[in-house]
Amino acid sequence: MATTVNRLITFAEFEQMPDAPDGRYELRHGELVKVPPVQYGHNRIQRRLRRLLEAAACDTGEVEVELGFRTLPEYEFRVADIAFVSRERSDRVPDNSYLEGAPDIVIEILSPSNTASEMLDKEHLCLENGAREFWLVDPVHKQVKVSTPDGRAAIWKLGQQIPLLFGGSIPVDAIFRDEP
Repeated sequence: MATTVNRLITFAEFEQMPDAPDGRYELRHGELVKVPPVQYGHNRIQRRLRRLLEAAACDTGEVEVELGFRTLPEYEFRVADIAFVSRERSDRVPDNSYLEGAPDIVIEILSPSNTASEMLDKEHLCLENGAREFWLVDPVHKQVKVSTPDGRAAIWKLGQQIPLLFGGSIPVDAIFRDEP
């Protein structure tokens, strides 16, 4: 009887793997995790947040959707639904590489496949590895939780404005509004 040896997968091994046929992979604490494709409503919120952040950030940094990053060099590769990376950091990343450390702002949009444990793990990982803010967008309750490395968290609801670390703010209503 053959046995399978479970072991951690390194980032170098992860990079050599073929793409997932439906969805994508992340490397979480050395374990390969398949992430299912997102639904249209998820993409709609991503699109809105990208536009809102780009307009507010001006030229202070880059706003990306589905940005891959490496928080721990050997056993981690995560993807942010939306990420803001300061111009200074963005300019230092070679085109054929990945962002080292978490983006300045990591935004995750809750999906049916997410677990509370998974989101808490990602929040801690990001805030401990360079993120200045971690946003958890809840489309069901139409609210956004913003956490910072000092352990503070605020929940922003419809009718409120989320202050941005680079100045300005985003109205919560604009994230969840119906598009014409």
